[in-house]
Amino acid sequence: MNKKQLSERDICTQFITPAVVGAGWDLRKQVREEVSFTDGRIIVQGKLYARGKQKRADYILYYKPNIPLVIIEAKANHRPVGDGMQQAVKYAKVLQVPFVFTSNGDSFVFKDMAAGTEREIKLDEFPSPTELWSKYLAHKGLEDDSVREVVELPYYTDTSGMSPRYYQQNAVNRTIEAISTGQERILLVMATGTGKTYTAFNIIWRLWKGGLKKRILFLADRNVLLNQTKTGDFSPFGSDIMHIIKHRKIDKSYQIYFALYQGLTSNDEDKNAYKEFSRDFFDLVVIDECHRGSASEASAWREVLDYFCSATQIGLTATPKETKDVSNIHYFGPPVYTYSLKQGIEDGFLAPYKVVRVTTTIDDGWRPTQGLIDKYGQAIVDRIYNLKDYDRNLAIDERTQLVAGRITEYLKDTNRYDKTIVFCVDIDHANRMRMALINANADLAAEHPNYIVKITGDDEVGKQELDNFMDVEETFPVIATTSKMLTTGVDTKMVKLIVLDTNIGSMTEFKQIIGRGSRLRETEGKVYFTIMDFRKATNLFADPDFDGDPVQIYEPGPNDPIVPPDDVAEGGDAGAEEGQGAMIQLPPLGYGQPPNVDILEEPAAPRKFYVNGVRVTIAHERVQYLSGDGKLITESLKDYTRQRVKDNFPTSSDFIRHWNDSEKKADLIADLADRGVLIEALREDVGRDLDPFDLICHVAYDQPPLTRKERAGKVRKSNYFAKYSALAQEVIHKLLDKYEDEGVGPLEQGAVLKVKPLNDLGSPVQLVRAFGKKKDFVAAVRELEGEIYRTA
Repeated sequence: MNKKQLSERDICTQFITPAVVGAGWDLRKQVREEVSFTDGRIIVQGKLYARGKQKRADYILYYKPNIPLVIIEAKANHRPVGDGMQQAVKYAKVLQVPFVFTSNGDSFVFKDMAAGTEREIKLDEFPSPTELWSKYLAHKGLEDDSVREVVELPYYTDTSGMSPRYYQQNAVNRTIEAISTGQERILLVMATGTGKTYTAFNIIWRLWKGGLKKRILFLADRNVLLNQTKTGDFSPFGSDIMHIIKHRKIDKSYQIYFALYQGLTSNDEDKNAYKEFSRDFFDLVVIDECHRGSASEASAWREVLDYFCSATQIGLTATPKETKDVSNIHYFGPPVYTYSLKQGIEDGFLAPYKVVRVTTTIDDGWRPTQGLIDKYGQAIVDRIYNLKDYDRNLAIDERTQLVAGRITEYLKDTNRYDKTIVFCVDIDHANRMRMALINANADLAAEHPNYIVKITGDDEVGKQELDNFMDVEETFPVIATTSKMLTTGVDTKMVKLIVLDTNIGSMTEFKQIIGRGSRLRETEGKVYFTIMDFRKATNLFADPDFDGDPVQIYEPGPNDPIVPPDDVAEGGDAGAEEGQGAMIQLPPLGYGQPPNVDILEEPAAPRKFYVNGVRVTIAHERVQYLSGDGKLITESLKDYTRQRVKDNFPTSSDFIRHWNDSEKKADLIADLADRGVLIEALREDVGRDLDPFDLICHVAYDQPPLTRKERAGKVRKSNYFAKYSALAQEVIHKLLDKYEDEGVGPLEQGAVLKVKPLNDLGSPVQLVRAFGKKKDFVAAVRELEGEIYRTA
């Protein structure tokens, strides 16, 4: 066969693979073909979802397991040898692979990413693993023998087949490289739900197994995290060498220790348990959720890190805290690797979200009538109250009931057993919201007393339900009301609804709250989550800092004072449990005053007023989806669709031609979805019984739409059937029925002849024979589609 007639797969088998193996690469251990390194973005469409395209490399070559070195992009021989280089380079940047090759079977084009050079080489000139590894080490300044020994430390071999994802490999490899060159403070930024502790395990395993770090301290701030880590990701170490420090009792006979910040420190200096260790006892300290207290130089938690300053310290966080007073970067340095929420959603490893924004009639302000007394006999200070005041300074029963009612309506419309977190202003608000939700869900609350629980730092009963709330297998509790306790460090895998009824002034807190829903559990039916916002908090999605790189803005001099951080003063440390060191700002005293009243004579205002009898209704509600570029669609769905379609098909003729030329309409619909055109969401907005073709033509080009029933009816009235046999005509009629009920998708599936109503007419073989051969049946279906979408 002529080489130019070979398929891309044949080129790989006959030319590229032999060249790679001939250069000394081990086909079994170092070479992987057709590697899908992402899962494909989940595209939310109304209540349905679809998967976008996976990112796939033709070849990835590894120097050692999980240490990728090369990407090869293969093309058929009729394509130029350098074709596909731009796509391969894009993948190489994501995978942080230093060398890229493309080939059509005649030769290779070799790109050195660090040097920025490209050159063509012969097939038998493909470089060996040793040659490329040495080149990489030289580029990174890692060629010293002692450094190289660290960088080459092996990963844990998981016999279950589990291996790190590409971004986890990147995080581990960049961390090991930093340590190999003597860096002692390291920051890893990884979005919630991307496996920070699994990544930490792989880092620690390589360093511990290689004998570089013999005694390790893993710091967290929740007991549940320590237990999960020890028995979960860290279990390969074996329980004999691991120990959780409890009750400040120190045993120095272990190698890997787990401890709470709170368990090592005390307000009484003499009871600081960490001082029972010598300063140089630990070689490595890993700080989980390091945006918490360790970010502040003024915190007692930082004392632990300062005490063990001789150890290498690795900070893990989804949200590095960067304010004018608090800085992770100031302490750890810039992140050695960042994997953002946006990237995780784009890759299909994290759940995307849609936003339901609810505006009430009192959002812009409510003012008490003159002399109004609250429920407890307190005279309400006369001023205009708004969203910043509600439930902090002023509690309105009707507003709480409206929020609870809307949450309940949403769950009834979707699934009343979907795990839900309602974030409230404070403990008092969380308790009142719990009561309102119980009243709105009295049927289920009566049957299941723990259907709704309050989980806050002051409530031992609620805290005992936390494990059940996090458990994927446990149905109850379903709804948890909270204020700060669930914002961070809690693995709520199945949460599908996050309700924001609190004012969020801290980007760190906002990211942490959103992270409670970002875990993806596709096998259990969780592929996206919904954010219901009653406080306009989701305006923060538009802030460049939401998913941008952390920027250090704290550069104090040696004698500069440390003052309480702005974002903590707004509403308490996002991570601190209520009653456990959280900084709470009391409401301002400057409430305003009635005319002619001397402010100096005004009596001290109470912390909070409680009123009822206020008319509160929903003024506006809007659903927002994530677009193809990972941003919320802020314009109307119709306007957004019109622009996205016209960006690809400027005129209706362009779109209709492309539609008719597509062999499979389902593939075109999937491609449109991958470009951000949300067909199912558009159906809910425009018309459920419209074909995607009509939806797009109507919304993008203002053409009058036809329903599927109308399109099928036009075909039935035509003389199109006359040329077929009686059985073939019956098949066509049944296919039209299928189209009318379900759309064009089933017509293009090979199994359509095996299901009702087609299988009532005969076996698939019999039905195909009614048209002649299989190719004749396929041609008949294509012709039927042409008749369905005939525009003339």
